[in-house]
Amino acid sequence: MGIGQQEACDQSFCFSKKEKGMTNAHKNLTGFQLSKLYTFEVAARHESFALAAEELSLTPSAVSHQINLLEKELNIKLFLRLHRKVKLTTEGQRILAALQFSLDSLNVEIKALQNQQLVGSLTIYARPSIAQCWLVPQLPDFIQRYPLIQLSVLTGNEDVNFQRSGIDIALYFDNQPSFQLNYQYLMDEYIIPVCSPAYAEKFNLYDHLDSLKNCTLLHDCQAWSNGTGADEWNSWTQHFNVNMDHSSEMSFDRSDLALIAAKNHLGITMGRKKLVEKDLESGELVMPFKNMYLKCDQHYYITSLKNNELPKVKAFSDWIKARANSEIGHQ
Repeated sequence: MGIGQQEACDQSFCFSKKEKGMTNAHKNLTGFQLSKLYTFEVAARHESFALAAEELSLTPSAVSHQINLLEKELNIKLFLRLHRKVKLTTEGQRILAALQFSLDSLNVEIKALQNQQLVGSLTIYARPSIAQCWLVPQLPDFIQRYPLIQLSVLTGNEDVNFQRSGIDIALYFDNQPSFQLNYQYLMDEYIIPVCSPAYAEKFNLYDHLDSLKNCTLLHDCQAWSNGTGADEWNSWTQHFNVNMDHSSEMSFDRSDLALIAAKNHLGITMGRKKLVEKDLESGELVMPFKNMYLKCDQHYYITSLKNNELPKVKAFSDWIKARANSEIGHQ
């Protein structure tokens, strides 16, 4: 090949032998057009090609055409076409979750690079169980991205007075807070009974719901604000139509204490999925009744003062939402 031909090849990004040897997976990934994926995300969010077209300044037929092309490239049906609306298929829901996770992660990474000089202290407040079982294990990632922000984590079961406490942002598991606060949804939660393997064996619990009447029920009294202390168990038994006359109970003011009691064979507790995942993976706790999850009416959310627009607060809010979405995407 002559010099002129070589330069022409270089300027037109000729593939090298190494590039020709890329894996099929890499070729597949790079073959997808980002514009189509973005169109898919907008259409999925609205569940409407017409509304997606308005946001994208396209015609509905153009949106439909892009989605059809994407479905052919993926060889996956993403939408069910219904009367005047569309609905994601199960496969489409999985693709959307993965796409939103990727976009959120990219957004967090870009903002971290843009804000490398963010400095100062940031005070976070959370319920004790949430802080111990979910928030604190996530924090190494935040510290790596924002090394100059000094974190303080406070816990308690009371609602925060932001104006007096010096707290910047609070993480709750409850119903939607006062409209006077800046409110941002994080993720849903599910409950399911958990106990130690030894306790499950001792009381013959595996797939034997009637054995619950012989067990000690462990309650988190602070699970719901203004609750009775047994709300999670009552909701679960009513949903799954479990008739249970139990003779023994034990109550705690923190969910993590109820989990510690369960690990020490004191009874069976209602575990929240986000808080017990690591204990289930390690084998310290087990689910005697597989897949009997109940979605909570409450959810996780973060709050701050409406006029608190400090960059460090915005950085933490964006980061924690991305972490929550990453867990949703991997469910």
